[in-house]
Amino acid sequence: VILMNIVTLIQADEIAHPYFANALTLAATKRLDMSKIRLTISIALFLSLALSSCSFVFNQSYGLKEIKQVDEKTIYSFANKYGVPLTDCYQLDSTYNMLLDSLHAKGLTESMNNHLQPLQALYYDTSGHLQSFQVNCYAGGYPNLRWTRKNIMTTFPPKKQAPIDSILPLNRHLRFLTPLSKTIGSNQSYGYTVIVYWSRAMGRQSKRFVKTIQRNLLLTDKKIKAIYVNVDNFLATY
Repeated sequence: VILMNIVTLIQADEIAHPYFANALTLAATKRLDMSKIRLTISIALFLSLALSSCSFVFNQSYGLKEIKQVDEKTIYSFANKYGVPLTDCYQLDSTYNMLLDSLHAKGLTESMNNHLQPLQALYYDTSGHLQSFQVNCYAGGYPNLRWTRKNIMTTFPPKKQAPIDSILPLNRHLRFLTPLSKTIGSNQSYGYTVIVYWSRAMGRQSKRFVKTIQRNLLLTDKKIKAIYVNVDNFLATY
């Protein structure tokens, strides 16, 4: 019964898989009625056990893989599978956890949760200000995340999904990105810079997400710089 309720709520975009979101935060932000909040809490508790002992079914449903550290060769292997250009491939530096910890210390739990997620696309304008923020915990959908729901991907930049904040302007964000051996940097000016988080651990969800963002980039004639950031090692050590 609980499983059926989980699928029903996810398909209705009421909640996302707890791997992708904090269920309590999501319940509050979506202003669910009390019955749905109680069910969401039950789901969170139920799945916290499932993900630690019986996670196979859930991982298989979403195509997720075990979170573990990876070397550069593995990153490149999955980058090729997911359509990530090797010359634009970076890695999230371990110092990023200091940013998240500072947000937590300030009580900015929603912002911390959003910037912690494994799938993100941050659209920065020419001034380095965040204009669109796409995060997995707001996508909903089962058995695949629905990035295009409510037609948010029909414009460039995409319509509002996750809350926009000023915590991580482009110049600060770039400090947390480590280039790989095949990365080719650029000092050119761009109309937009789009930072895309992806990982091996997120399996087909990463591949679908990358393709969705790449299709969105085709909707503009502005000069775009896309930066693809692998977060496997960060997730494995955070």
